[in-house]
Amino acid sequence: MIRTAPISTNANTGRPRRTPAGYRGILTPPAGIRLAAFRLAAFQLATFQLAMFQLATFQLAKFRLTKFRLGIILLGTFLSVIIRPVTAPASSPTPSAARPVVLIIESYHAEYPWDISYKEGLREVLGDAVEFVSFEMDTKRLPAADHPEMAEKAWQRYRQVSPRLVILGDDNAVRLLADRFRTTDTPVVFLGLNRNPRDYGLARASNITGVLERPLLRRSIVMVDDILSANGRQTRKILVLFDSGTTSQVILDEEFHGRLRADIRGIEVHLRLIGKKEEWTQTVSAAADNGFDAIVVGLYHTLTDEDGHHADPEALIRWTAANAPAPPFGFWDFSVGADMTIGGLVLFGRIQGQMAGQIAARILSGESPEHIRPVTAEKGRLYFSRAQLEKWRMSLPPSIERRASFAP
Repeated sequence: MIRTAPISTNANTGRPRRTPAGYRGILTPPAGIRLAAFRLAAFQLATFQLAMFQLATFQLAKFRLTKFRLGIILLGTFLSVIIRPVTAPASSPTPSAARPVVLIIESYHAEYPWDISYKEGLREVLGDAVEFVSFEMDTKRLPAADHPEMAEKAWQRYRQVSPRLVILGDDNAVRLLADRFRTTDTPVVFLGLNRNPRDYGLARASNITGVLERPLLRRSIVMVDDILSANGRQTRKILVLFDSGTTSQVILDEEFHGRLRADIRGIEVHLRLIGKKEEWTQTVSAAADNGFDAIVVGLYHTLTDEDGHHADPEALIRWTAANAPAPPFGFWDFSVGADMTIGGLVLFGRIQGQMAGQIAARILSGESPEHIRPVTAEKGRLYFSRAQLEKWRMSLPPSIERRASFAP
């Protein structure tokens, strides 16, 4: 089994960490080099045998050997040069070559569950065939005014590392860096891209391709309605909650066409983009009073408190699940669990990483990114928490349960 190389990351210093010595690649010399080495070894051996012949001749003359014995020695020397195989010494070390460097520029930060997940997917595909270096732009926690500075630091890291290939994770990295990378010869693979690639000028970029992310909110709403109806619950209004980050804004534009309300299968769907933790908690607490039959939780990682400090996302999703007056469902796998949401038709970052890794492998094998069209990752997976289903005294319809997987 191929061992997995850990991703080296140090966003503060801008220096890649050393990769453990156990993950060195092996270089096979080109055929031309091997042939030249063979010829040199043969020449050196022949020279040595000639010297031995001269020494034998001298000894024979000294001791007055017969011509017959001299002929036997000459024949044996000649045959040893012709027949003897030329082999490298058994202890000769195989030269080691540096693996190609792949620079991952993360829109977010290393601890973010989505980033953890897609990097696992990348490692599963590329393994120790490459050396990973990572840069974290941290745009979920830093104010928007600081994002251009982080993009500049990411660019400087790129110039410092000179990678064979670059991975751009999510919309912010693409939005802030795609124009620069279009002017280079470095292949670039994006992942987790919500907006249309044309919006970032990628249609004109022959060196950039990648994987699109499509939350498919409408299909998720239909599935929530199917589950509620199967359990004797009427679905008239559903509340969809997002933070106010870039991805949330893109989803509003792409999925809801900029509107905060939509009718899906006769259900009123209300989308709320929230920036403050206090507003989030108030909205959740009042959901039942405002007539909502279910809550669907999207992203919640850019919320801040009254002092401008970022709210702990893990604590926030657990608070939401514990205090929701209506069944809470989720759009991403990291929001599903025994003390989090029920789940639903969710997206996995790991799948994005695997698909991006497959594209990267093709490019590293010599295929041009210009000939690889962007692809859309799988259309979600049915993923649920049994504990949450039991809490809300619900069961899944057989048509959903037989295709579902469950959180630990």
